[in-house]
Amino acid sequence: MFLDRVKIVIKAGNGGKGSTSFLRNAMTANGGPDGGDGGRGGSVIFVATNDMNTLLSFRYKKKFVAENGEDGHQRNQFGKSGKDVVIQVPTGTVLINPKTNKILADLSEDGMRFVALRGGAGGHGNAFYKSSVRQAPSFSQTGEVTEQKEVILELKTIADVGLVGFPNVGKSTLLSVISNANPKIANYPFTTIYPNLGVCEELGESFVVADIPGLIEGASEGLGLGHYFLKHVERVRLIVHLVDISECEGRDAANDFAVINSELGKYNAQLAKTKQLVVFSKCDLLEGEQLKQKIDAFVEKTGVKEFLTISSFTFDGLEELKKKILENLKKIPKKAALQVEEFDFDKKDLSVIEIVRRDDGSFEVKGSRIDSLIRGVVLSDQLSFAYFQTKLKEMGVIEMLKERGLKEGDTVVIKDISFEYTE
Repeated sequence: MFLDRVKIVIKAGNGGKGSTSFLRNAMTANGGPDGGDGGRGGSVIFVATNDMNTLLSFRYKKKFVAENGEDGHQRNQFGKSGKDVVIQVPTGTVLINPKTNKILADLSEDGMRFVALRGGAGGHGNAFYKSSVRQAPSFSQTGEVTEQKEVILELKTIADVGLVGFPNVGKSTLLSVISNANPKIANYPFTTIYPNLGVCEELGESFVVADIPGLIEGASEGLGLGHYFLKHVERVRLIVHLVDISECEGRDAANDFAVINSELGKYNAQLAKTKQLVVFSKCDLLEGEQLKQKIDAFVEKTGVKEFLTISSFTFDGLEELKKKILENLKKIPKKAALQVEEFDFDKKDLSVIEIVRRDDGSFEVKGSRIDSLIRGVVLSDQLSFAYFQTKLKEMGVIEMLKERGLKEGDTVVIKDISFEYTE
């Protein structure tokens, strides 16, 4: 089975909690705060590898969660960072944000890495909050809790050469005789139901050839099977357009040629600009004069002036084809990776502060900046709550509330915290 598109769920590890601890030993009965920070959570990292050519491994396992950071300890010992989760994907995999359909990363080369989600920050221990005016803080900070997110993995096959053409023109047979591939071959349409890759060697050099499932008219709009796999021809540097010149199945070779080119162009305008080699297949089925007449008619209808003739059955023309492919590839640079918009899938905007006046007259304060602050608040601890109120003033929240009509005695609600404002 071949799988080239899948949606998975990923989540970075939460940060560990900071420790609330005070030094206690034989020499010190009531020492200062010595609670260490929590460890950072593990990240989610994607790595491209040439050892995979399908996304089949994601058929059943579709959720990947990195390890949480360890909580802090006494004696100023920090918690261990959580282990990253490393997800291997085939080279050529594109990561897409399903909410925006934007490309997150194009892992177009073996070994490329992309950190999709960074682990949550560990919380500070109470030792962090010690100051000249706060000698014994009895509160610490919780670790940052991360959100799980969905991401689409889409495979765009990495190959130098793409074999295209109508079903049954002989693409799979050609691939089997010029490379190390062993594709399924049979005399009926859509024998190839997923791209086959093969490595071809010629004159001491090698190149990768992809047999793209047969395209038909309307493929770019969803007809037949080919539309599922048009994406696999996007990256090829050279297209070998195979045409059944024998027309043994009653088809018109020139019309088929025009249809395939039209579908490629409709799917991706850049494909229409990709260099093509026109190759007439099944030439062994025609006598010399008959073959010449067929080719002349094709040339007259299409205007094609350069072409090669082959027979995968008798091997005629195959060496010339391989040399011609190699000759062209030396002149054509590899296609650049997809343009990825510079934005951070995991970016956390910590600047947002929103104030809402409730129906009961109370004020609700929310936003990402508040979410970050609230991690270190312990309502039951006077020093913790005092620290919280000081930070609200420093952040300008109190002034913002006053601008909205806050008066002494009004209630302010922040997350699960509710308090009465006093001057």
